[in-house]
Amino acid sequence: MSRGPFAAGERVLLVDSKRRRHLVTLAPEGEFHSHAGVLRHAAIIGSPEGVTLRTTLGARLVAVRPTLSDYVVEMPRGAQVIYPKDLGAILMLADVFPGARVLESGVGSGALTTTLLRAVGPTGHVLGYEIREDFAARARRNVEAYLGPDVPLDVEVRDIYEGIGVGDLDRIVLDLPEPWQVVPHAATALAPGGILLAYLPTILQVAQLREALEGSPFGMAQSLEVLHRTWHIEGQSVRPDHRMVAHTGFLTVARLLTPEEPAPATAPAEEPDPRPDTAPDPGPDTAPDAD
Repeated sequence: MSRGPFAAGERVLLVDSKRRRHLVTLAPEGEFHSHAGVLRHAAIIGSPEGVTLRTTLGARLVAVRPTLSDYVVEMPRGAQVIYPKDLGAILMLADVFPGARVLESGVGSGALTTTLLRAVGPTGHVLGYEIREDFAARARRNVEAYLGPDVPLDVEVRDIYEGIGVGDLDRIVLDLPEPWQVVPHAATALAPGGILLAYLPTILQVAQLREALEGSPFGMAQSLEVLHRTWHIEGQSVRPDHRMVAHTGFLTVARLLTPEEPAPATAPAEEPDPRPDTAPDPGPDTAPDAD
């Protein structure tokens, strides 16, 4: 993210007194219109972040740069996005680290792609598979609008169910209706110890994926969902908010394990020697005594 005064071409988040949010791209001659009046972009350009400005009708608007969480919720979309509460969990469960080589399939509008790119950093790489060309193009536009054009990203219009064209990947992240079809391909594309993560909306899909993982080289599987509840805190009034972001999807994660080597063959037991260990006792001497 940028620092310093706002500049033309930047995206800015305008927040009103009721916490309604509006994502705007600044232009020298631009204007923001709402029921609360008009705010000229020129009044924002050159102002410091966090400034409070007034519309033509006197309404207050706070101007800040959007966080990634803000951007994901407000960005243009064609497909449904994965929401911030799940994006954070995905980064932790998949252990996405700087320099990681990540394959994402089901790019959609690019919310997860943007999150992965910021986590892998300039030394990593994200490869996206998307079967719809219009979704792939929109995702790239959304990514570049937040992170800029110089990002380590390649997006291919390709069906991952038919195979994965790269290998030695660190992580594979799936937002697809049938991820169990990808399990055999992922087992050959991931490096040993690599992580496979899938985001699914229904528990029946999760069950089918877990069944496929059971018969694969993957292990250490777990499935969970993330529930997000905020609290109302105003003076002595402290209580949970009446509304919460509950179920959005299930996360299933597993690791690629190295197959166990077969145990060495046990040496056959030695057959007992039929011969006695010592000579037989001749018994008492029966020779006659000498006179």
